[in-house]
Amino acid sequence: MRANLRHWAKTIVLLMVVMMSGTAQAERKLLDQVVAVVNESVILQSELDARINTIVGRLRSQGTSLPPRSVLEERVLEQLITESIQLQMAERAGMRISDNELNETLSSIASRNNMTLAQFEEQLAQEGVTYQEARQQIRSEMLTGRVQQRQVGNRVRVTDREVDNYLEATQGQSRTNAEYELAHILIQVNDPNDEDELEAARAQIEALRAEIIDGRDFRSVAVAESDASNALEGGSMGWRSESRLPSLVADVVPKLAVGEVSPVLQNSSGFHLITVLDKRGGSEAQVVEQSKVRHILVRPDETTTDAAAEAKIRDLYQQLENGASFAELAREESDDPVSGSDGGNLGWVGPGQMVPQFEEAMMNAEVGELQGPFRSQFGWHILQVQDRRQQDISGAVKRDEARQAIYRRKFDLELQNWLREIRDEAFIEFKNDDASTS
Repeated sequence: MRANLRHWAKTIVLLMVVMMSGTAQAERKLLDQVVAVVNESVILQSELDARINTIVGRLRSQGTSLPPRSVLEERVLEQLITESIQLQMAERAGMRISDNELNETLSSIASRNNMTLAQFEEQLAQEGVTYQEARQQIRSEMLTGRVQQRQVGNRVRVTDREVDNYLEATQGQSRTNAEYELAHILIQVNDPNDEDELEAARAQIEALRAEIIDGRDFRSVAVAESDASNALEGGSMGWRSESRLPSLVADVVPKLAVGEVSPVLQNSSGFHLITVLDKRGGSEAQVVEQSKVRHILVRPDETTTDAAAEAKIRDLYQQLENGASFAELAREESDDPVSGSDGGNLGWVGPGQMVPQFEEAMMNAEVGELQGPFRSQFGWHILQVQDRRQQDISGAVKRDEARQAIYRRKFDLELQNWLREIRDEAFIEFKNDDASTS
């Protein structure tokens, strides 16, 4: 009898284990169920939940109120879909982000926020994000940035006449070194010739502006309502100097008090609101420090992996250390054809003219010192600062600033068009009760 009881006890325990195991498996399957198919890839529920948690942690740390969960899920899923399309494009193009490059970027992010890497990791944990999750997200952002630069940058051209017109339009305006931390809301218009769509979008943004004036947080509105690609960052545009404000807001922003919302602004992409989150500086800019710099670039491509490019640039650096001619190596080995043909010379370079990684290395270099190898979005570099000078802001500098301002405005507009295009052209299937395919 006891043997039978023991037998039944074992059977019951075994059944409980099997049932618990089955429940756990069901939970795991539920956690990792596919929520959307995007071309050749899928988006899992776990990915969606992780991204939502990241965004919620960041918004809470900023004190931004959250939209309803359903709204957040819908907007984050759209973000993941657009990101997936771009990452697939990066993979097809053979783009890679090496661990060394990723580590340098993370260190740079921490440094810009006056943190050590350990402090940065602790800050992420407070926002509910693990360091590994942050690494993966930043890697993805770097890849999508490169895809955008390659695909959208090729569409943008700035003519000398456009620069002349810009300078004529701003002639006599007092430009200072004031910087503004901006946030932005866009209500997009797909067809500018559709009067009904225009009126509906205009009414929507006017209503949102009224809510903000009545006390609703600007960043919360951006998260819940904006059609811009930075919506889930609370519409943040980061810090912009007065000379680098987009032309649409260049005359508006300097007149806004911190926290004030702009009037409704309109261009071909739709209707916009802008606000100044913070302001710093503001005295007249008299001179800039310029560096006379030259560089050698080794660019990874379809036939050269990032590791191979890094190995080559380190070999070139060693040759320079051993006394090789910088100019000759640049002519023979640099993948920058314009500067390479001139011995690597980039001429006199001022603040903001180069990508951040290049500018940081340049500013840290002593005159005559080799800096590198380091990685930017263009590839692996070695640079040398040959001289420095304090220079009054000249016509050439103003023209360059004007060209960059026009380029950024055109790029931002073209980026929105391109993101809409790739979204419309992709195969997307939503895996839910009311699944739809586009």
